[in-house]
Amino acid sequence: MSGPAAGRSRPLAGLRTAGVLLLLLIALPFNLALTAAALVRSLFMKKAHPAGAEPKTVLISGGKMTKALQLARSFHAAGHRVVLAESAKYRLTGHRFSRAVDRFYALPRPESPDYAGALEAIVRAEAVDVYVPVCSPVSSYYDALAKPRLSRLCEVLHEDADMVRRLDDKYEFSVLAASLGLPVPDAYRICWPGQVEDFDFGTAAPPYILKSIPYDPLHRLDLTTLPRPSAQETAAFARSKPISVGTPWIMQGLVRGREYCTHSTVRDGRIQVWCCCESSAFQVNYEMADKPEIEAWVRGFVEPLKLTGQISFDFMQAEDGQVYAIECNPRTHSAITMFYNHPGLAAAYLDHDGPTIRPAAGSRPTYWLYHELWRLITGPDRGARLQVIRRGKDAIFDWNDPLPFLMVHHLQIPWLLAGHLVRLKDWIRIDFNIGKLVEPAGD
Repeated sequence: MSGPAAGRSRPLAGLRTAGVLLLLLIALPFNLALTAAALVRSLFMKKAHPAGAEPKTVLISGGKMTKALQLARSFHAAGHRVVLAESAKYRLTGHRFSRAVDRFYALPRPESPDYAGALEAIVRAEAVDVYVPVCSPVSSYYDALAKPRLSRLCEVLHEDADMVRRLDDKYEFSVLAASLGLPVPDAYRICWPGQVEDFDFGTAAPPYILKSIPYDPLHRLDLTTLPRPSAQETAAFARSKPISVGTPWIMQGLVRGREYCTHSTVRDGRIQVWCCCESSAFQVNYEMADKPEIEAWVRGFVEPLKLTGQISFDFMQAEDGQVYAIECNPRTHSAITMFYNHPGLAAAYLDHDGPTIRPAAGSRPTYWLYHELWRLITGPDRGARLQVIRRGKDAIFDWNDPLPFLMVHHLQIPWLLAGHLVRLKDWIRIDFNIGKLVEPAGD
């Protein structure tokens, strides 16, 4: 559910928020009926008793996000004990009610000086064996800073702070990839608008686009090309962006073609978990795509650097078939939801020498039902939305674990909306996938 945030008055923002709350209230009886049916059904289902690997206690952060729920379910199904954590702002995450979650903890904000200490306290109290951070764009660096402290007590499946900083910086990542001989678009670090105004586009290879190096939910989808028709328009466009030395941007060559996203779980440069999908507008539809050339690019990056952790990449494949990595995110990708029925996901995360796993052959594409229903109501191509729902699987709903589906949509999101309604504060869109309201200068 989305809409432009700029220029909306406080009363209109409040009216919009109240309208969405009303829509969720209308949907509540249907969700309650589905959840009740699933709970009754589960009473008559035989419960599997996993055997094999020695049970571990796994701490998973990022508890508001579907990808954390998926990992919790996969570890639980393999016989491990799951402790879920999330920042206090999202303490009412619906995922804490999952059957897969043994304990839930609220954390301070990642930027807080108490963050690493809070993680350490959980690790000690719960005798955690492995910490799997499911990071937001902000928390990935702070989880890396906490790694040396936590590594004395448990294994941490995350890269070191310096490497996370380099991978998260779109320009530094581009330089690093190029140094390994891997194709990336032409790129320049921009620290003030004058660099764009003075840039000699005549001797370069336009078009270019501007992207914020720090995560920016408001500007991240702006693909306006440079240069503009006139030098004055180019200068005005650059000056309209919040570019500064403290908030640098990248001016990156625009590659025309198909966009893909990937997830890799790696240990010492070895890919343990792999998936690749064609990208969608708001990244809420995932279907496995067989792209060996993209997998080869990723192996050519993670192997020589001996990386360990969860690493996602965005690629463009040009019309001539050449693939270019356009950015790297050193954290879990929501495409991990495609492993909902893979029995080997937990082992692939915890073991050091197993085979690379991919989504199971029988897995269906994943989607988020409330996103699809909104598109069905407001979009022009209703047949396509119905086809997505028919072919795929909701990423949150599980017949054996139905409470998260109820609580995300009718506790977690309404609680956040109610907070905005009280303050008449606006938001850009609801993202049921990551369990939050996307807003300017948000987390």
